[in-house]
Amino acid sequence: MAIELINDGSSISDSVSGTAATIGVYDGVHLGHCQLLSDLRGKAKEEGLATVVVTFDQHPTKVTSPENAPKLLTSFDKKIELFQSQGIDYVYVVRFDKERSMTPAADFFESVFLEGVKAKIIMVGEDFQFGHKRAGNVAFLKDQGEKAGVETIGLELVKTSSTSDMVISSTAIRGLISDGEVRRAAGMLGRNFQIQGTVVKGDQRGQQIGFPTANIVVSEEMILPGDGVYACWYEREDNSRYMAAVNIGRRPTFMTDEKESVLEAHLLSFDADIYGEVGHVEFVDFLRNERQFDSIESLREQLEADVLTTQSLLSRN
Repeated sequence: MAIELINDGSSISDSVSGTAATIGVYDGVHLGHCQLLSDLRGKAKEEGLATVVVTFDQHPTKVTSPENAPKLLTSFDKKIELFQSQGIDYVYVVRFDKERSMTPAADFFESVFLEGVKAKIIMVGEDFQFGHKRAGNVAFLKDQGEKAGVETIGLELVKTSSTSDMVISSTAIRGLISDGEVRRAAGMLGRNFQIQGTVVKGDQRGQQIGFPTANIVVSEEMILPGDGVYACWYEREDNSRYMAAVNIGRRPTFMTDEKESVLEAHLLSFDADIYGEVGHVEFVDFLRNERQFDSIESLREQLEADVLTTQSLLSRN
């Protein structure tokens, strides 16, 4: 069954007697999230309930503190796709604006958990907070739930391993990606980090030196890995996949004076016009830092080496 979206202010179908619910931004839908969703499914099955994730149409910080809003790991559509892959039945989408940010925790509990999704069980991470001034937490949910006949379960946060103190979190993953540590980020995500963007015409410099690139424009809301060269997979709209050596940076050898980093993908064994297409770039490993070369020839030699390294790495993935 396809996952069903419920808009803020609406209610789950009358045919549903009750749900096991969780709530959060769920950016990245990482391994910690997946463990919670697995526990939610298990509890729902035991009790004969449907599963529902309450999430937001945008990151709440974008409204409450725009200057501190993080770049996103996943688009909204990708997040819904990942929820479906986790076997979730419903997603309740909170329309988060200034007015919603002022909603007292008690009012939010009643309108969303009781009226919106008919929650019988609420399962969240032990550090979860919600509502105006973050007044809602696990203790609050247990107190409100006890009055309404709703069981609240607070779960310990998932760590990278039994011997590590590093909690798997969207914030930690963003830090790794910003530092170019895409392989470590994949270990927390449970999959390679991926972004999508539209292929646009560039300045053709790659073509001129024998390494044509697809210049990919990514939404400003999404996080980009730190500047450098990466071994990646590139997926076209028809789901065909190609090895790609990807450069993120400001192209110092060409003295472009770029103000923002640019993503350029050199697709291996590929020759076709893909301008205007939406492509997906899946980051497998970091190869090297971006640097300025003293000649086009030395740059070309390094690019040849990057291609060989990319082929070697991806042939094992």
